[in-house]
Amino acid sequence: MSGRQYIAGLSLLALSIPVLAQEVRIEDVRIAHTDNRTRIVLDLNRAADHQLFTLTNPNRVVVDLTGGKYGLRSGQLPNGKGLVANLRGANRDDGKARLVLDLDASAQPKSFLLPPSGNYGYRVVIDLEPVGSAPVVVKRAPDQLGTRDLVITIDPGHGGKDPGARGKGGLREKDVVLQISKRLASLINAEPGMRAVMTRSDDRFLKLRERMGRAEKAGADLFISIHADSFSDRRVRGATVYVLSEKGATDEMADLLAKRENDSDLIGGVDITDKDDVLASVLVDLSQNASLDASIQVGDLFISQMSRVGKMRKSVVQKAGFRVLKAPDIPSILVETAFISNKHDESNLKSVQYQQRLAQAMHSGVKAYFYANPPHGTRIAKLSRDKHMAREHVIRHGDTLSGIAQRYKISVGRIRSENQLSSNRIKVGQVLRIPPVIET
Repeated sequence: MSGRQYIAGLSLLALSIPVLAQEVRIEDVRIAHTDNRTRIVLDLNRAADHQLFTLTNPNRVVVDLTGGKYGLRSGQLPNGKGLVANLRGANRDDGKARLVLDLDASAQPKSFLLPPSGNYGYRVVIDLEPVGSAPVVVKRAPDQLGTRDLVITIDPGHGGKDPGARGKGGLREKDVVLQISKRLASLINAEPGMRAVMTRSDDRFLKLRERMGRAEKAGADLFISIHADSFSDRRVRGATVYVLSEKGATDEMADLLAKRENDSDLIGGVDITDKDDVLASVLVDLSQNASLDASIQVGDLFISQMSRVGKMRKSVVQKAGFRVLKAPDIPSILVETAFISNKHDESNLKSVQYQQRLAQAMHSGVKAYFYANPPHGTRIAKLSRDKHMAREHVIRHGDTLSGIAQRYKISVGRIRSENQLSSNRIKVGQVLRIPPVIET
């Protein structure tokens, strides 16, 4: 991430300043393993430069700390864990402190320097992944039967003393996003292998940290924050899907929106500054890259489905610095369902039918992502392996029930029976379950 590169750059530049010629002490070494990644953390008394290289036969990763010295007593290095079989350390004659990681197999290492945060000072972090491994998939521990339900946290924006945006016709953001969220939750709860958890199910105010905390406590596999945008130019309309950006907003509107949403905490009388204790832990940022990649994939699928229901302001996922999306290991997206400041969008948002179609589109996006990326140990992983499971078809302009039946090589009657349809009438955006073909 750019923040890490910037910090590392500062540390390299600082080496030219005489004050850093003072001794750098390694005060602690910690190790943790999650999924297929092992993290080693060197706690330092000050910023310092370091070099990292690998050796083979046997496989090792070597970390040299310039001007460093171990402040640990003999035998204080931790035992091996994950990809690391053993750790060895020594102070070298050339003024460097060396840490050697003996590996069970070859691994891809990367390292960076973290600044002080919370109870921690400067840290050199080394991440190891197996050679040729796929990107880390954010996971939750399976239950004893290995068939746990996916947990989808739905976050209706604003609430209570914070009404959010208000349309010219009087529609309040906090009300309509709660209605849409409840519809989405009902669809998710009706989906085998999925369970919805809402951050609020009534008209109450929650701080941004509380929203994230509820998702983390629930062990969420996905976090969806639902909002309704507004803008001074009432001609602007359409839905937008956002993910977190640490590097800056995609455009000026994204920046303004993030500032407005983040400032909503001021309504509660507390200014939440950008500090996160998780970033000070051993597993700081361990899954953040993976969860951001997953967030973008989910966002793309949401756009694909929502574009069939209504107008999209942007056809690609946008990025902005939303604090509500900063849970480090949970894929998270923020959906601006429409511009409540636009009379056409406000009219759509008031419509029960439109709310339902929007919820169905988001539900289809959730399902499409997790059936393509089923976490190990979930019911969805088991269902996705079933070649004969029912499929889904989202109704587009020009679709007919007979045409859909012909496409999937099944009868109209079976489609109507599967979906409890009383007639052949279908609507654009409607999601039909397509039963499996019966082999003879």
